[in-house]
Amino acid sequence: MSANILILFLLSLFLLRPTLSLSSDPSPPTVYEILPKFGLPQGLLPSNVVSYTLQDDGLFTVELSSECYVEFDYLVYYEKTVTGKISIGSISNLKGIQVKRFLFWFDVDEIRVDLPPSDSIYFQVGIINKKLDVGQFETVHSCRDNGLSESGCGSWTRVLQLPTPTNEVQMLITE
Repeated sequence: MSANILILFLLSLFLLRPTLSLSSDPSPPTVYEILPKFGLPQGLLPSNVVSYTLQDDGLFTVELSSECYVEFDYLVYYEKTVTGKISIGSISNLKGIQVKRFLFWFDVDEIRVDLPPSDSIYFQVGIINKKLDVGQFETVHSCRDNGLSESGCGSWTRVLQLPTPTNEVQMLITE
């Protein structure tokens, strides 16, 4: 009889073991899951995030595996550490993200979206507030380790290239 009880006990332990492991605490949400909880698109950060901390007051630190570049409407540079304060619909006191405009790099100070959500996202760069289509930030983008891009090289080509002749110019030459 005691052997049957022992077998029954061991069998019940074996059957309960998977249930116990399934009921353990779930893994903490990723930073890509946290952003939408604040009404922000998950693609604001590149794919190489390795860790983040978020305090109760909204202050956060995001660590990337390395600094990198992502091409949106503009080329964006991410330092290895990005910090700021997140709240519903915005990230303020932002450090560690820059955007390239023409030949210059500018710090992004704040990112915000409309509440209720719309198709726009706003980037505060100094005194300039730039409105962009939020769709380009809906998915997480892979990053590059350098700022050379086809659009960057293409812009040099456009600067150095002579304008194409038009019919008016040819007409002026022949007259």
